[in-house]
Amino acid sequence: MSIISKLATSLNRRDEVPNQELAKQIAAKNDTKAVKELIDNLLNKKKDIQNDCIKVLYEIGERKPALIAPYTKEFVALLANKNNRLQWGAMAAIDTVVPEDPKLIYGMLPKIIAACNSGSVITRDHGVNILIKLCSVKQYAGAAFPLLIEQMLGSPVNQLPMYAERAMPIINDKNKTAFIKALLSRLGDIEKDTQRKRIEKVMKKFSSK
Repeated sequence: MSIISKLATSLNRRDEVPNQELAKQIAAKNDTKAVKELIDNLLNKKKDIQNDCIKVLYEIGERKPALIAPYTKEFVALLANKNNRLQWGAMAAIDTVVPEDPKLIYGMLPKIIAACNSGSVITRDHGVNILIKLCSVKQYAGAAFPLLIEQMLGSPVNQLPMYAERAMPIINDKNKTAFIKALLSRLGDIEKDTQRKRIEKVMKKFSSK
């Protein structure tokens, strides 16, 4: 049976459960043929099928990133797609495969950053995750960290506390000064007390060291 026939849209379902179940099955079986079929249908004539395929693919990536890692270049190509669902879904897929091939993803950072700057909030969220993961790889940290700071300086206020918290594991003695400086410069933009307190809590953790 075709993988496409098992997608939510093919089953006349409006929820994501069929896609999530399909991703679990493909990951459990290490089904490379199914992954290839999903990739081949990312540019299907029907937009609903495109959307379901990218959903299943990044769900597979969350469970077994090695299965979708060979298609990283295809995901990067989708970052410029006019279908917003494909764009942010592709960034979500890339997010899952960073540990599999950080060198390849590092080489594609210009396209990833461009998508962060022009895409949706979800696109940026996953782009920031990618930068944080690259910062944890010694040979790429030096170049990735300034790009992370740029994203934090230009991010929507609502997203900033989350970005600061997610970045905490990669903050060290060498980069903490730049990190705190970036957060300090954004404090004036924050109106909600809850958001300000989250930022201040992060800053306090590294200021006391």
